[in-house]
Amino acid sequence: MPCAIPEMIFAENNNIIACLFCITSRNYFFIQLNSKKTYTANEALAKAENYCAYQDRCHQEVRSKLIEWAIYGDDLELIINKLIENKFLDEERFAKSYVRGKFRIKKWGRIKIEQELKRRDISSYCIKQGFKEIEEEDYRNTLQQLITNDEAMLKTPQTTNKLIQRLMRKGFEYDLIQALIKQ
Repeated sequence: MPCAIPEMIFAENNNIIACLFCITSRNYFFIQLNSKKTYTANEALAKAENYCAYQDRCHQEVRSKLIEWAIYGDDLELIINKLIENKFLDEERFAKSYVRGKFRIKKWGRIKIEQELKRRDISSYCIKQGFKEIEEEDYRNTLQQLITNDEAMLKTPQTTNKLIQRLMRKGFEYDLIQALIKQ
């Protein structure tokens, strides 16, 4: 079994580097322990603006990214406030684009989308606004298309139950699934 025991630890450019010696292969390995670069508030703001410009983000994602960049306390809150003021960060816009994307691309139902938005601490108002992006007719047509794609599963009650369970895992409502299967 390879052994990794630190033989020496030294600092280089404010990063701690451990030199490990592996007895079995007689090789040295250098591992950088504290390798995260630290940023000033202005650098972090510019980086966060680029991060938010790439795609819509929720507050939780940006907050965790800032913490990852070692930005804490007042600087963190100041950066988030500036992102909101400059329209880089908007929870309602995030909810709308998230709902559109997950429904149109991944074919998720309302239940699963709502659970994921709640997991990201999106307010119920923003979730309601996001769901306005899905037309009821499109929602039913998508579910009908998913059922039609697996029409072979409707032959026996056992496979029909499997189809229902799969559609429920995708976030569609049981009553709506049943109604469309009976048609």
